Amino acid sequence: MDRELFDEAIDRSGLSINEICEKLGMSRSAFFRKRKGESEFTWSEIEKLINILELKSPVPVFFKEKVS
Repeated sequence: MDRELFDEAIDRSGLSINEICEKLGMSRSAFFRKRKGESEFTWSEIEKLINILELKSPVPVFFKEKVS
C-alpha cells in the first residue's frame, strides 16, 4: 500500500477516520495498524474502501510496486 496516496484519498473524501472505521466495521487501532503496514487490509476491506473513498484508480493506492 502507498500510504501517501492512501492518506490523500482519505483527505479528499472529507470523511473522518472515525467515520471510515465505522463504515468498515473496524476499530481505530486495527485501522491504524493496517494503515501503517503492520497488518494488511483484506480484499473485502479494500473493496469497501474503494467505495467509501470513491477511488477511481485504486491500484496505485493498494498495490504499491515492490522493488527488490
